[in-house]
Amino acid sequence: MWLPVLGLVVGAAIGLVSKWTIPVEYSSYLSIAILAALDTVFGGIRASLEKSFDDTVFLTGFFTNILVAALLAYIGVQLGVDLYLAAVVAFGVRLFQNIAVIRRIVVEQAQARRKARQTSN
Repeated sequence: MWLPVLGLVVGAAIGLVSKWTIPVEYSSYLSIAILAALDTVFGGIRASLEKSFDDTVFLTGFFTNILVAALLAYIGVQLGVDLYLAAVVAFGVRLFQNIAVIRRIVVEQAQARRKARQTSN
């Protein structure tokens, strides 16, 4: 579970302290790439909690999702169609599903620990 969390913290720290700015014309590409990256990070956290995390799957999924999302946004701009909205919806739904599963797992683990403490006392 430490790899996705570490990546999220390091990336956020670099973004906060750097003075580098993104040109406005690339903002749609960057926003969809960030959404794809967040989806992968929360998917990694979920997999870690479910004890099925694999570094290779996480890293390949991370970069593949970012590239496919940015490519979809680029193709949409070239065609004059807002294709990035399809990626926003898809990644947004997956992101909220992963967050819901993470919440459920954490609550179940907390309840199990509480129940184990009560039975041991």
